[in-house]
Amino acid sequence: MDPIANMLTQIRNAQAVGQEMARVPFSAMKMELAKILIKEGYLGSAEKRGKKIKKVLELTLKYHPSEPGQPKAPAVSGARRISKSGRRIYSGYKDIRPVKQGFGIGVISTSKGLMTTEEARKARLGGEVICEVW
Repeated sequence: MDPIANMLTQIRNAQAVGQEMARVPFSAMKMELAKILIKEGYLGSAEKRGKKIKKVLELTLKYHPSEPGQPKAPAVSGARRISKSGRRIYSGYKDIRPVKQGFGIGVISTSKGLMTTEEARKARLGGEVICEVW
């Protein structure tokens, strides 16, 4: 299974049932993706826990305030993997379009590391489109 898709699914599922935290197996790419989601306001925090093979990434989930008596609204209402192991999707900086008419973010892997699609477009960098979050 694709580890990035698994991380996105665990975040969606944890927020769907109102959990405060999600744990995913650690990798450097997942940590970079989590940092982007924190910076953009979709996650609260991310911490590396454990040693050697048992390292996990603890993600603190973020919710939007809601009316008293109403369930809390998750910050991540949807996420999907774009470039998959069987079909890689690459985009030049000229081809980058807004996600959900500007209400979401795209994450792209460039020669300068992971960044949002807007940052990549401003830096005039293309690369592999990893995922979209809204």
